[in-house]
Amino acid sequence: MAPTTTLPAGSGKAGAAGPASVTGRPPASARSHPARALACAAALAVLLGGGLAGCKDPNTPAAGGSAPASSAAPGGKAGAPGSALAAAGQLTVKGRAPKTGYSRDRFGPAWSDTDHNGCDTRDDILKRDLRKTTFRDGAKQCIVTAGVLADPYTGTQITYKRGASKVDIDHAVALSDAWQKGAQQWPDTKRRDFANDPLNLLAVDSSTNRRKSDGDTATWLPPNTAFRCAYVARQVAVKKKYGLWVTSAERDAMRKVLGGCPSERLPTG
Repeated sequence: MAPTTTLPAGSGKAGAAGPASVTGRPPASARSHPARALACAAALAVLLGGGLAGCKDPNTPAAGGSAPASSAAPGGKAGAPGSALAAAGQLTVKGRAPKTGYSRDRFGPAWSDTDHNGCDTRDDILKRDLRKTTFRDGAKQCIVTAGVLADPYTGTQITYKRGASKVDIDHAVALSDAWQKGAQQWPDTKRRDFANDPLNLLAVDSSTNRRKSDGDTATWLPPNTAFRCAYVARQVAVKKKYGLWVTSAERDAMRKVLGGCPSERLPTG
């Protein structure tokens, strides 16, 4: 055992020997100086294995308790009520199911007229997203023959010409991704409605869309960074509407993007 070093009485140092260590009362030299007295009292409390009343560390949990957990998203941002960020945190998180059994046909015929307006869904979206549009059928304004697209994925202008187009209609939440996250359990009618829902559809640059394939937020984002908040908010809105789940990596990627735009609202169509 190492030898004990005895310090002079009244030195004020933690561990000092002398009257303070026996009677619990600081020496006279400490009593004459408040700051020194406090230091002596603190040292005494430590030696006696206790603490000073009223000096408990507010960050230290009570005995037998635990520190409160934060419910906020990574980075301390949970999102305001009604925001895309808040909605992302409410999505169900599960693992990706097998792709077994998937085919495009499982979502019904391509571009059905589900809203019964006499125009197929593809032309509905072209009419919504293009500018300077012309139509084959004049007053009916259904079959789009030409127009100009401000492509959200690349931030470029694309001239659309029917039959020689560089424009695709993309499912923001890819059909294959939906299949692996809940849609394989749906009835055929719900899958058809999902595939034709304007909320899930965007007119975009065809080559960029094909590079996306069936990626989710964790694996693909538009190269146009200015559109990423709106794009991820749309994916959240679609998954919320249809009850599709997300993987943990996908949820974290959604929160990361939307954390930079916490006031971004969910789109409605």
